[in-house]
Amino acid sequence: MFIQTESTPNPATLKFLPGQTVLDMGTADFPSADGASASPLASRLFGVNGVKGVFFGHDFVTVTKDEDSDWDHLKPSILGAIMEHFQSGDPVMAGDAQAPSGHAEHTGEDGEIVGQIKELLDSRVRPAVAQDGGDITFHGFDRGVVYLHMQGACAGCPSSTLTLKMGIENLLRHYIPEVTEVRPVAV
Repeated sequence: MFIQTESTPNPATLKFLPGQTVLDMGTADFPSADGASASPLASRLFGVNGVKGVFFGHDFVTVTKDEDSDWDHLKPSILGAIMEHFQSGDPVMAGDAQAPSGHAEHTGEDGEIVGQIKELLDSRVRPAVAQDGGDITFHGFDRGVVYLHMQGACAGCPSSTLTLKMGIENLLRHYIPEVTEVRPVAV
């Protein structure tokens, strides 16, 4: 098994491409070891000393390290853990656990606007940030302000604020006049 690695705009995060499907649908974010029991692969990766966060996309795994660790020392252990997992035949998500990430539900009078926001995120934003090993999902909309949740390589990335304000906010404001601002949220 050959696993490719790619750097991301976030220097604390690397993207690992195992050459096969990681998740059939959606994404899964494990910003800490809490909750990793829902995934045998995430649990295995958090067993590597220095791993701070794990994120799964369709065909990639992103791993975030703590600030005291060095990629030169971590990378071989992470590659080994990913290889061992896929060779074991264990599922990525345990039992009937579903990939927990996705857009938040929205009920209320702004349903049409929220639908447009989600469509733009799915068609224009999420594919681009997935290339960088992350995801951005809709969290809420209130009086013109769109709240987005940043995951994987996007969470804590130095350029994420610029991407959010200059890229996503401008895109949404261009297509949806009701949008006045975009803000990140931590979940």
